[in-house]
Amino acid sequence: MNVMIIGGGGREHAITRCIANSPRITKLYALPGNGGISELAECVNISAEDIDGIVSFAQSHAIDFAIVAPDDPLAMGAVDRLEAAGVKCFGPDQKAAIIESSKIFAKELMTKYGIPTANYKVFTETDEALSYCALSDYQLVVKADGLAKGKGVTVCESFKQAREAVMSCMRDKAFGRSGERILIEECLRGPEVTVLAFTDGKVIVPMLSSMDHKRAYDGNKGPNTGGMGVVAPNFYYTPEIADQCMKTIFLPTMNAMNAEGRTFKGCLYFGLMLTKDGPKVIEYNCRFGDPEAEAVLPLLATDLFSIMLAVRDERLSEVDVKFIDGASCCVVLASGGYPGKYLTGYEINFGESGEVPGVEIFHAGTRRENGKYFTAGGRVLAVTAVGENAMQARERAYDAAKCISFEGMRYRSDIGAQ
Repeated sequence: MNVMIIGGGGREHAITRCIANSPRITKLYALPGNGGISELAECVNISAEDIDGIVSFAQSHAIDFAIVAPDDPLAMGAVDRLEAAGVKCFGPDQKAAIIESSKIFAKELMTKYGIPTANYKVFTETDEALSYCALSDYQLVVKADGLAKGKGVTVCESFKQAREAVMSCMRDKAFGRSGERILIEECLRGPEVTVLAFTDGKVIVPMLSSMDHKRAYDGNKGPNTGGMGVVAPNFYYTPEIADQCMKTIFLPTMNAMNAEGRTFKGCLYFGLMLTKDGPKVIEYNCRFGDPEAEAVLPLLATDLFSIMLAVRDERLSEVDVKFIDGASCCVVLASGGYPGKYLTGYEINFGESGEVPGVEIFHAGTRRENGKYFTAGGRVLAVTAVGENAMQARERAYDAAKCISFEGMRYRSDIGAQ
């Protein structure tokens, strides 16, 4: 089969690493890919958001199967366009991708079908939102309705912070049209858990749980980012909690989407908070998380490409999805200034990182030129280590991270420290 993967980040590198040696794949392309992906697939300089270009390439290169990995092309209907052109896809169609592309839709879905989540209000006017914030107890969470590359959520501990978040979304248009409507939620308390799940709309199969670290700096300080590191499995997520989530969140969400005529086929991301009142949904994503994919997929024992084919053809019940014993730790190496302004184009020195056992280095924002690698994004590398336990995985990940260097490089030193 001729296969293409859409996207060019660490998530896409992790997916590519998993499927590159599949005997069912004849030729593998990545659009646009990155420096690391270029070692495994032929990279084509077509943006993940250039849907016309993607469809044209698929047709001219006889693509049999496409993996649409990022949120933007999913929300833009890439799967719909490719399927209409005769290309089978892994990923939800546009109707189902709304579960991420509109946080308001997701909250209304949960309210309608009794899926536990935080209390919230929706605002379309800046003054009304500010008046609500002024009269509220803190903490509050301000969320842009639409996609914002993981940066449209602000946890506010004062009216000053809430005002800045509201004004950033609604007046300053920091997230464009995504911030024209906002949610203001109560701030849930408790350990945070991410669970990725395969679903074909008939059955849902959770993967290993994980713990993302979204804040920029140690001690969970600073602004939200796309994610600075992950550990898997999440030690707060017990078998009892997993069973409760299946009954009250996972299955009800799949069934709710079916009932709405928006059957979800792909990877459904559940961002959860384990509150004193039980697990509640913080957010849904319509794809593999990034960097959660870089921590979870290295522990997957079942062939990923076979799973993806089964999801597309609604045969997931026929696949035995298994994970290896052990744990993983992923540490993101970022450009100085991220998630704000940063410079790129610096050469990356990997040192002796490849000699650390159990380590895989996924490229997120890199380019390859004449056999050398250069920074090309805010999150540059995701250093993932697998070990017999969380402590061993963490030690290996940091041993490898310390071997790598590039101008302005920074990373959190407390990933998995709990």
